[in-house]
Amino acid sequence: MEELIQFLFEVGHLKNVDRSGWWLLGNRAPESVAEHSFRCAIVGYILAKLENVDVSKVIIMCLFHDVHEARTNDLHKIAQGYLKHDEAEATVSNEQFGPLKAHIGEEIESVINELVNQESEESIVAKDADILECAMQAREYQLQGYDAAIDWVDRAKERLRTGASKKMLAIVEHSDPNEWWKKLKEQQT
Repeated sequence: MEELIQFLFEVGHLKNVDRSGWWLLGNRAPESVAEHSFRCAIVGYILAKLENVDVSKVIIMCLFHDVHEARTNDLHKIAQGYLKHDEAEATVSNEQFGPLKAHIGEEIESVINELVNQESEESIVAKDADILECAMQAREYQLQGYDAAIDWVDRAKERLRTGASKKMLAIVEHSDPNEWWKKLKEQQT
C-alpha cells in the first residue's frame, strides 16, 4: 500500500510539469501535463463512445499515457529528436508500474504498451484523443495571441485516424473556445 501511495504522490507531481512544446511559441505559462491528461481523458471518453470501442480501456490509456513525465518532464518533439526518448519512457514506465504489482500495475503496463504499439482500435482512439486535445489547446493559445499555434492544428489534420476525431477537429479549428461562456453571459443579461 505504501508503494501505491508514493505512486499517487508521484502522479500528483504532474501538476507541476509544464507542457514544453508551447514554450516554442513563447508561452511561459502553458498548461501542465496533469491538465492535459484530464481533458485528454474526457476527449477519449467521448471519442470511444462515438467510435463504439471499449471506453474503460481508452480512459486508462488517456489517464496514464504521460505519467512517465513525472520523472522525465515533458519533452517537446525537437528535444525528443536528440534523445532516446522511447527507451527512457519504457524504462520509467516499468519502474513506476512494476511496484504496483498484481492486477493494478500489470493492467496499466499492458494498456500503455498497447497504446505505444497502436495495436487496437482503443489505442488508435486514445492517440487521437491526445492529438485532438493538443489541437484544442493550440486553438485556445492561437486566440490568446500565439499565432504560430495553428501549426499544431494543421499537423493534427495529418495525424488523426478516426472519423469522429477528424469531424471534431474540423469544428475546433474554426470555433471560438470562449463561445460557451459568452452564450451563458448573454442569457443572463
